[in-house]
Amino acid sequence: MTPVTCFESKHAAVFGLGGSGFITAQALAAGGARVSVWDDNEHARENARAAGLRIENLAAVDWRNFDSLVLSPGVPLTHPAPHWTVLKAKQAGIEIIGDIELFCRERQKTAPGSPFVAITGTNGKSTTTALVAHLYKSFGFAVEAGGNIGTPILALERPAPERVHVVECSSFQIDLAPSLNPSAGVLLNVTPDHLDRHGTMENYAAIKARLVEKADLAVVGIDDDISRAIANRLIKSGKRVIRVSVNNTPVEDSIVLDGTCLLRYYGGRSAPIADLAGIASLRGKHNGQNAAAAVAALGPLGLDTERVAKCLRSFPGLPHRLEEVAHEGNVLFVNDSKATNADAAEKALLSFDKVFWIIGGRAKEGGIEPLRPLFGKVIKAYLIGESSDVFARTIGEAFPYERCGSLEAAVPAAARDAFASKIAEPVVLLSPACASFDQFPDFEKRGDRFRDLVKALLADKKAS
Repeated sequence: MTPVTCFESKHAAVFGLGGSGFITAQALAAGGARVSVWDDNEHARENARAAGLRIENLAAVDWRNFDSLVLSPGVPLTHPAPHWTVLKAKQAGIEIIGDIELFCRERQKTAPGSPFVAITGTNGKSTTTALVAHLYKSFGFAVEAGGNIGTPILALERPAPERVHVVECSSFQIDLAPSLNPSAGVLLNVTPDHLDRHGTMENYAAIKARLVEKADLAVVGIDDDISRAIANRLIKSGKRVIRVSVNNTPVEDSIVLDGTCLLRYYGGRSAPIADLAGIASLRGKHNGQNAAAAVAALGPLGLDTERVAKCLRSFPGLPHRLEEVAHEGNVLFVNDSKATNADAAEKALLSFDKVFWIIGGRAKEGGIEPLRPLFGKVIKAYLIGESSDVFARTIGEAFPYERCGSLEAAVPAAARDAFASKIAEPVVLLSPACASFDQFPDFEKRGDRFRDLVKALLADKKAS
């Protein structure tokens, strides 16, 4: 844990006692702060009380007694409407911050300049975070990885000159971290997402840009218009920027993907870094972007191309992101449950030639219409969840589909057709392009269920 000593003797109100909020309250208390915590969920309050935290109904106190409101990133700050705690904090004139901000202040107090890589983007940030951590470990560094990827940032060991923190940051977390100033900031891409929480694309993009604006080194993808404009603005301001492209855009101070090869452009010339061909955990152009950004985040270490190439080949990847679950005969089963929107599912479809596509759940704005140019890759689709009617209308007669309703029905149906096909390398692909919340609490549970169903199906197939 990182005790928040910079809040010693201050009084903090903490709202939201989920994973990060609970740890945040403990870290504040460990650092000597007076902490009053509250959550609308009684079970969460009981857990906090059992841990010795002070429960105080924040709806019935004088907010002028607090120095700060520390808000869980899941609680609305501005849209669709500010949470009642936000209104009370503003009325009392106190700051509203989150756990990333507390870490930044503690780093500034106890270990200024300690290695800190912060990573954001609409898609790809978890894989990039894991890959950056893997690369630094392979170079012999002590690494603490967390943030939005799973482990709350304040649950990590405290900042230190010899320790690298690699932290995934969501837009919600960045919005609560005004002094975010990593040694390396990575912005992968910006496409429409979370507009219900940020109101407009302009607001969403501005929040994402904050992660790189104060970074010592800014690593920015330039394959979408918004991110490219952010990179150009930072360069114009004199900031050190390494640009990343998978469209083979050879600009100065950049790392680009040319085919399957990563190339570094500098001083008017190019130099090879690594060939990603055959690395299953980095399949697809989107993972080319992730790899390029991760290498850029190494700074001068990334010039050791022999070691970088070896480290990339040993990267195990993350669950639920183009995860190869099984390979039976010529049929490959792939778990891409993390693809909760069309943009993410596009990356999966681009990575394979012929797919038996399990799709559906709770649809996001635009549905799968943006994927129409890739419909030719789909041999057949298997519709699950509440989006089935909408997706059936979108598909029309573009390719055959079967209404399965659930994963339990979709997996055997897709496997049956894949095994019966005469395609050389058929892929049974779970890449739902939807949130999971109609049938599963999160994409992880959805992916776990897919994995279990595939393993059970193949076990039965072998037994028979």
